[in-house]
Amino acid sequence: MERLPQDVVLDILSRLPVTTLARSKSVCRSWRSIIQGSVLVDKHLLRMSEPENDPCIIFQSPPPILDHYYFVDFAAYSGRYKKLKSFWVSTMHGKLVASSNGLLCFCSSSAIHICNPLTKDSVELPKLSSESGMLGFGFSQTTKEYKVLDIIYQRKRLRPDSQLAPFQSKVRIFTLGDSQWRSLGMAPYQFIVRQSQVTVCGKLHWISQDIRTKDRIISFDLTAEQFQAVPLADHVTLDRRFFELVALQGHLCVAISNASCGLDIWVMKEYNVKESWVKEFIIGGYLPKELQSTNGRIPFLKSDFSAVCSFKGGKILLKLWREDLVLYDPVHEKFEDPMFEGALQWQEMVVHVGSLVSI
Repeated sequence: MERLPQDVVLDILSRLPVTTLARSKSVCRSWRSIIQGSVLVDKHLLRMSEPENDPCIIFQSPPPILDHYYFVDFAAYSGRYKKLKSFWVSTMHGKLVASSNGLLCFCSSSAIHICNPLTKDSVELPKLSSESGMLGFGFSQTTKEYKVLDIIYQRKRLRPDSQLAPFQSKVRIFTLGDSQWRSLGMAPYQFIVRQSQVTVCGKLHWISQDIRTKDRIISFDLTAEQFQAVPLADHVTLDRRFFELVALQGHLCVAISNASCGLDIWVMKEYNVKESWVKEFIIGGYLPKELQSTNGRIPFLKSDFSAVCSFKGGKILLKLWREDLVLYDPVHEKFEDPMFEGALQWQEMVVHVGSLVSI
């Protein structure tokens, strides 16, 4: 390695899975210096964030052990995914909120933490003046800042001519490195909690709970610090069905499922352009044999499918009733075997880009 030019060394190391890169720090002092340097950290993160790369996933253990997290690096393995092994990340930070550039946001009843599970860096945010609400976490590529958003719902007072009191939300924000939270005032939104946030184009996204409006996807620009409605295609409805947001290949997507037609995934090909919505995936067909037997549980239905992320070659990772993970091949329109031997149980799960970014 000493004979290779520095830029060649950086290029080679930037292509390694993050778990391999983390272990490589132990090779020698010069490698540790290079791997911990900001040039390689930024180059590796940029490469791993590309849509065609396989992601990592963080799993939170189910009750009663909610402070155990498992990190799975799919990029570090090849061949049959079902042979994957996870490693344990010990933390006492509470509920897993979101992931951004390798950093994780956790929330407990007493504190909010940001940490990197690979470097073990951790920071506790200043206490809020009141109890926190729904949290969002992301990175502004423009300002190079990590931000945590806190949204607390309140009901407006009923007007005499109104039958339903609309929601308003108190919004607070914290920029990592600052000393205190800032108020962003009130926003006329309430979001469906069961859908986790999705980050696309430097914006956080949620589904609004207000069924009276057509534009039910709401974004928050992490740079401008403003909310905005994201238009849906006229023929896409989110009413009376199970739906959630997901990011596939860097695109904002809506996954809609019901018992009769399986799972449809709509993809916004050009961000914030209403006419660019395309129904790209219709997932139905048979279930893998391993999932057809009930094993004392309720049989799986097509409506139990939920999209998680995408892999090289366009395969999609699906979760079924929070117990099994399977790959779906849209080219051949079939499921592959479960990815893990035996059911992998979890309380929370977030798609993660592993990195050595320090706080």
